[in-house]
Amino acid sequence: MTGTLFIVATPIGNLADITLRALETLKAVDLIACEDTRHARRLLDHYGIRTPCLALHEHNERAAAARLIDSLAAGQNVALISDAGTPAISDPGARAVAAVRAAGLRITPIPGPNAAIAALSAAGFEGPFYFAGFLPAKAGARQTALAALKTMPATLVFFEAPHRIAETVADLAALFEPEREIVIARELTKRFEEIARLPLSTAPAWLAAEEHRPRGEFVLIVSAPPPKAGLDAESERILKLLLAELPVKQAAKLAAGITGLPKNALYARALEIKGS
Repeated sequence: MTGTLFIVATPIGNLADITLRALETLKAVDLIACEDTRHARRLLDHYGIRTPCLALHEHNERAAAARLIDSLAAGQNVALISDAGTPAISDPGARAVAAVRAAGLRITPIPGPNAAIAALSAAGFEGPFYFAGFLPAKAGARQTALAALKTMPATLVFFEAPHRIAETVADLAALFEPEREIVIARELTKRFEEIARLPLSTAPAWLAAEEHRPRGEFVLIVSAPPPKAGLDAESERILKLLLAELPVKQAAKLAAGITGLPKNALYARALEIKGS
């Protein structure tokens, strides 16, 4: 019998946020692979967990993955945790998980805290979202990455560190449409948690207004691009073809079904075309 690798989500700040299943798993496994053994001991000692630990971080992930595979193949159960939140999400672990999966061994997720989802739940933005993780550290590469994301029709979610937060927010305000909104969530679930939703154009000034605001760990959430005025060329062509054979209301309804655009916008444009 081979063992199971459990991917265990741990608190992002408040230690009480760990799940009962996560605690049971961490107590029951034979080995815990963790990003930083000293950091992990704070959580484990708090709950009286004495399971042995193995360091698995970005600098030793390949070698540590081989150790995990050996342990699992020998029938041991192993838990994988990161310093905070869900492993392998902008944290070490993805390569180790891929190696274990390639070896044909069993993997089971133990869901729980995640900073991106926690921030999204408090943001109030609807619709799809795209998780971009950490942006490049260098200004040129970061701006190139943001330019590529600017037109994506989804809410954008980023992680950012305190020493880069001012630069990243300034780049967002300079490159994106000023009418877009941003949620700045810092120190989630911790003592000095702060979540602010404001126009993107005002974000740099808000961040600089208080000395404490650039401190801590950040999740940035930027609203989707504003809708474009008018129709794109293909939607316009479809609407005109339908108008040639159908009444305005029916043409707009069918065009909405074909293009996915709002029926009201298509109806208004259909009236304009008929009027001209």
